[in-house]
Amino acid sequence: MKARRNKKQIPSFRKLLKTSKVKLENKLKNKQFKQQSTLKKYRKEQRKLRQAVKDAVSKKPIPLEDPKEKRPGKRIEREEEEEEEALPLDMMDEDDLQLMRELGQRASFLTRDLSSSEPVHAKKRKHERVIDKYEKIPRTLQTAPEKELIHLLPIKDKSGIIPQTREKPVIDNNQDEEDQEEVELEEEIVEDPIRELTLEEHLIERRKKLQEKKMHIATLASAILSDPETNIKKLKELRSMLMEQDPDVAVTVRKLVIVSLMELFKDITPSYKIRPLTEAEKSTKIRKETQKLREFEEGLVSQYKFYLENLEQMVKDWKQRKLKKSNVVSLKAYKGLAEVAVKSLCELLVSLPHFNFHNNIIVLIVPLMNDVSKSISEMCCEAVKKLFKQDKLGQASLGVIKVISGFVKGRNYEVRPEMLKTFLCLRIKELEVKKDTEDINKPKKFMTFKEKRKTLSRMQRKWKKAEEKLERELLEAEASESTERKLKLHTETLNIVFVTYFRILKKAQKSPLLPAVLEGLAKFAHLINVEFFDDLLVVLHTLIESGDLSYRESLHCVQTAFHILSGQGDVLNIDPMKFYTHLYKTLFKLHAGATNEDVEIVLQCLDVMLTKRRKQVSQQRALAFIKRLCTLALHVLPNSSIGILATNRILMHTFPKTDLLLDNESQGSGVFLPELDEPEYCHAQNTALWELHALQRHYHPIVRRFAAHLMAGAPSEGSAALKPELSRRSAAELFETYSMAAMTFNPPVESSSSKRKNEVLQGDSFLNEDLNQLIKRHCSEAATHLPLDFTRYLKTSLQ
Repeated sequence: MKARRNKKQIPSFRKLLKTSKVKLENKLKNKQFKQQSTLKKYRKEQRKLRQAVKDAVSKKPIPLEDPKEKRPGKRIEREEEEEEEALPLDMMDEDDLQLMRELGQRASFLTRDLSSSEPVHAKKRKHERVIDKYEKIPRTLQTAPEKELIHLLPIKDKSGIIPQTREKPVIDNNQDEEDQEEVELEEEIVEDPIRELTLEEHLIERRKKLQEKKMHIATLASAILSDPETNIKKLKELRSMLMEQDPDVAVTVRKLVIVSLMELFKDITPSYKIRPLTEAEKSTKIRKETQKLREFEEGLVSQYKFYLENLEQMVKDWKQRKLKKSNVVSLKAYKGLAEVAVKSLCELLVSLPHFNFHNNIIVLIVPLMNDVSKSISEMCCEAVKKLFKQDKLGQASLGVIKVISGFVKGRNYEVRPEMLKTFLCLRIKELEVKKDTEDINKPKKFMTFKEKRKTLSRMQRKWKKAEEKLERELLEAEASESTERKLKLHTETLNIVFVTYFRILKKAQKSPLLPAVLEGLAKFAHLINVEFFDDLLVVLHTLIESGDLSYRESLHCVQTAFHILSGQGDVLNIDPMKFYTHLYKTLFKLHAGATNEDVEIVLQCLDVMLTKRRKQVSQQRALAFIKRLCTLALHVLPNSSIGILATNRILMHTFPKTDLLLDNESQGSGVFLPELDEPEYCHAQNTALWELHALQRHYHPIVRRFAAHLMAGAPSEGSAALKPELSRRSAAELFETYSMAAMTFNPPVESSSSKRKNEVLQGDSFLNEDLNQLIKRHCSEAATHLPLDFTRYLKTSLQ
């Protein structure tokens, strides 16, 4: 029966089929586990035998005088030598092997710890004292590594003192050979520290690393540019270098990768927006070329998105100034990385307004326009200005204007004025907000079939059909936007701009944004709705009368008022005499030094107020302005004088009767009152333009030419007439042309060539002839040849 039980029956094929697959797998796993456990036991046995052989054959006893110092290096060398001397188990005889196994199984004096004085099989003595037992333990002899003990307070009992100790956790000696090798390697590494590099060697090493990284970046970028559709996956590899972890080159490499990726995206992005595919489009079968294009577009959009996220994170890290544990970049380098990231965002904002995620870039850039750092703020403002100037349709400009308006309102109008000054670059100056503009460019209508059948023959209908088909294809190829859509975008943009301006005029009149608002209103005033004219003029006049405005701001108020009245405001019956009076009163407050930029605004105001409104301007008002402008031309810079004299020339042509100022005789009653601030009542007809005589001796040649021209009555022909390059330019253009902003004379002053005279004049040649003869006669009489004796006078003085 026992034999039958032990004997395993081989299962039949039918039983194997009935057994489930799970059971077979479990049996296989159990079998493998048993084999592994058996193998582990065998390894442990072999290890014990080796240890026994080492202790019995080659281990030398440590002398008693040997100190307890641990020398790990020598111990490792000694163990290696012992391993070499010890015979392997395979080369031993069977009798010796059996003996060693028995020695390993039972403890003897070879294997037991000699630090204990008790025999192995000693019986416990009943009356043995603990103190005597503690004293019998030897303190110097040591064969096995001594365990480190932590001595605690002893316990005193009836039987005696019981010492209390606790073992310190020690690394187990019965570890695998692989663990021992790792420990040895670690000790060797500790024993040989890394040699510190000098500063010069460190710089050479860094230069070498940086060159390798540059070559890698250039290789990836050139591969992507050569074939973007095939190598689009290399964008990911290049973008992964944004996380460079080598502290020596991390900052430089990241900056290079940011700029390289920015240039790559500018080059390889298509000229259209990539939209996500629908489920129906994904399920349809397509050609290989179309599939390749779709994969390229998907990869491009995803990498572009991740790249923008990386740039945003760099800016956030710089803003928060929090050093990450895993980051190798210092806090000082955060600003440099953020500046490069912002510069890349600005380039993408301007270069790719049609591509995906443009609105996300706008949301990132607009808050940075109000940044504390002046360099970053200027960089973002310049990018927005550039975008406004080159945006013909107005879609991108509308997106930026919406975000700026919301940001200004959210900050309660406490932002930099440069944000609102960007509005001046909008390309909607020539737009007319009228319904009639929709009929300017009507869409072309094609003939219907009935119209063709009535008017055209069969052959003509064929030609007409082919011609219309060609025209439709051309329209699609041009992809020209309709005038209606452009008008709609520009109108919406203007509405947001004016809402922002009017909010600041109403709620924040003492805000630093007011100059930018007034300047913007002066530029876009001709586009404001007529319904707001009355209220706006009242607000502007109130601001001027308050006295809180600077000279430049008050000029912008005057300019805005007359832009309103010169455009759609012609139909309004409003007398802007108070604005004329204000400008006439403040003309002498113009700065005569280097900061004479306000003169340009004055010239624009005079053009709108006097020249374009000539029918509403009286002769007395024109005479007063001409006289005051000539007085002003005496104490401003040359380019300002030229602009003012050019304005006077236009006024003298516009109002011919003002030539009476060139006559010395007074016209009418009264005396000219130059200090009076009312141009209508200062009696300017009773004075003359004597300032032109002083301006004829001006050091600037163009000023002298204009002064002589005006004194001759500003003729259009003759010797006193101006050259075409001076007469055909406006006053503002002449002001810009002869500007002295570069601190140089324009035109340059001719260098006077000093001529040396051969004969040097004596002092007598400068005097009168009679006077010379008189001087010579007196000199000859005073001359004496008698010797002078000073000793005689000395003797008399001593007596």
